[in-house]
Amino acid sequence: MQTRCALVGMPGSGKSTVGRQLARRLGVPFVDMDHRLEQALGTSIRAYFEQHGEAAFRDEESRLLADMAAQPGPMVLSTGGGIVLRPENRTALRQCGHVLYLRASPDDIYKRVRHDQARPLLQVANPLERLRELYAQRDPLYREAAQFVIETGRPTVHTLVNMILMQLEMAPAPAAATAEGTPAPQ
Repeated sequence: MQTRCALVGMPGSGKSTVGRQLARRLGVPFVDMDHRLEQALGTSIRAYFEQHGEAAFRDEESRLLADMAAQPGPMVLSTGGGIVLRPENRTALRQCGHVLYLRASPDDIYKRVRHDQARPLLQVANPLERLRELYAQRDPLYREAAQFVIETGRPTVHTLVNMILMQLEMAPAPAAATAEGTPAPQ
């Protein structure tokens, strides 16, 4: 089975939670890009956003994704919600193996993250309206990047992981990767 994949989706869609469990079930390393970025930046994403702005953060995010895409071997990669905003990132995601879009409605996401102070793009007067705006902008980009769309509204994490495993078992190897899950030579 293909053991190299990346999870994309809105903030709060479950990428880290589902990704951690998926990696455990597959027996492969789990990489949370947000945690890696915070380690590399030496500060929280929110603090980096406040100090340097979104463009500088997106530059750092793109660099890390390119590094992750170039690394051989199996992994489950959990990305940040805005990773799909840049075309080069959507291309790099495909080098990470299968791309799975964990889709949740803005209303469902709001219920999950309404008390989370760590998400810089949601620190606004009306976070639900902001989520709806982000969803309208990003949903087409997630769909463009992903081979699979997994609805995360009602299923448990265990059920979502099982759904993903079934999709991966039935899927052919991604075009950008060889059967071993490493990037194909260019």
